[in-house]
Amino acid sequence: MNKIKVLLAEDEASLGMIVKESLESRDFIVFHAQNGEEALQVYQTEKPDILVLDVMMPLKDGFTVAKEIRLENKSIPIIFLTAKSQTSDVLQGFKHGGNDYLKKPFSMEELIIRIQALLQRIELKTTVDCIKIGDYTFNYTKQTLRYFDVLETLTHREAQLLFYLFENKNEVLDRTFILNKLWGNDDFFTTRSMDVFISKLRKKLKKDHNIQILNVRGFGYKLIC
Repeated sequence: MNKIKVLLAEDEASLGMIVKESLESRDFIVFHAQNGEEALQVYQTEKPDILVLDVMMPLKDGFTVAKEIRLENKSIPIIFLTAKSQTSDVLQGFKHGGNDYLKKPFSMEELIIRIQALLQRIELKTTVDCIKIGDYTFNYTKQTLRYFDVLETLTHREAQLLFYLFENKNEVLDRTFILNKLWGNDDFFTTRSMDVFISKLRKKLKKDHNIQILNVRGFGYKLIC
């Protein structure tokens, strides 16, 4: 079995060394970069499996690094490390393509569990690149939705949300679960934001009248197909 390659971008040398040594003791291969520019260079040369990016770094911050990498790679999992706790900072991380975040200080066990969970999710998505949803063909990796000869591009968040709805098709997708997974919290602002994304998906799936996304009041959403 191939070892998992982790790009760790952390400008605090002592913390970076501790995380690197801890991951390597658990059989990961770790490339440690101490600023955003170095992180982008290491990404290009080493082709890691997952990125662990500190938000506050010199030269380029973690959000900028993620944004640039997302231009060429839509699927590589990204975890942000942040000392910030404001909702706006967390939302900005997801906006720039983050899949998860950890607030400092954090335990190594929690970081490892999150790395493994993200990689398992990506592996599952890779095996089901083309998903049939009624008369539509949904490609998660390419973020496309095809209806016969009509091809439509989805945003990263739309693709994530549709994938979770499909994983739980004909069952209720818990609102709190998906809000915390994709947005990082379940406050009023993010709830309204998810409602907007649900409306967008309904419009994009409306050509097949057998497909519905139901609002199960007080619980969440259900994809009927």
